[in-house]
Amino acid sequence: MTRDPIVQVVTANALIEGDVVYLTASGDWTRHLTQAIPFADKAQAEAALAGAGRRASEVVGCYLADARQTAQGLEPVHFREDFRRRGPSNYAHGKQAAA
Repeated sequence: MTRDPIVQVVTANALIEGDVVYLTASGDWTRHLTQAIPFADKAQAEAALAGAGRRASEVVGCYLADARQTAQGLEPVHFREDFRRRGPSNYAHGKQAAA
């Protein structure tokens, strides 16, 4: 059985809304993990993270998160990242209410 390759994506929280966002290939932020730019190379991932960290007027808490490249697109490797992208869990509002 072949395992899907693990890559890294730059993730943060949008400064105004607080939503989880991911860095895209065009340098924009998206709320969809499947649109994030995957980095297989550690040095490239670190450089992208450094650039994202200088965008304090847009995002906070930038870091690299592991993701798995599957046939359906990028999927989080760790439960924490899957949980983060769903939003607050204390009651149904926002993203939860729409689901």
